Amino acid sequence: MKALLLGALVMTLGIGTADAAGRSPTDPHAVMTPLVEAATECFADTVMANPAAMGHARAGRWYEAAGIIGFLCRPEVDAMIVAHDHLFGRGSGNRYFKTAYTRHLGQELAARLQPMLERKAVASAEPPVEKASLNDPDKPAE
Repeated sequence: MKALLLGALVMTLGIGTADAAGRSPTDPHAVMTPLVEAATECFADTVMANPAAMGHARAGRWYEAAGIIGFLCRPEVDAMIVAHDHLFGRGSGNRYFKTAYTRHLGQELAARLQPMLERKAVASAEPPVEKASLNDPDKPAE
């Protein structure tokens, strides 16, 4: 389903019509940005849902975290590769994914997931254990 939606997005953004007319779209950045965002969002969501990937993420090993779950984001990655190929020539999408995109994926994942990985102090309405035993009338005295 995701692949169909991304394919429709690619066609809507003008890749298919530009190729049919024999010209390039005027703004490749406008075509690629939503596809790159969709792939990165998929990686972030999927890392958060996988305990093994989260272990790597907590250790700051973003590339390894994405590698564990990468196959789940294949439709988004494929849409990005196909769009890049249409814009810049056959084979350019795969090179882009393996170099520039992958190089920055770790930074993007860190920016998106790091706030969720930081441990936060949480206030509790319950008194500490020592005070709870002194104030609990139902508990027998020791």
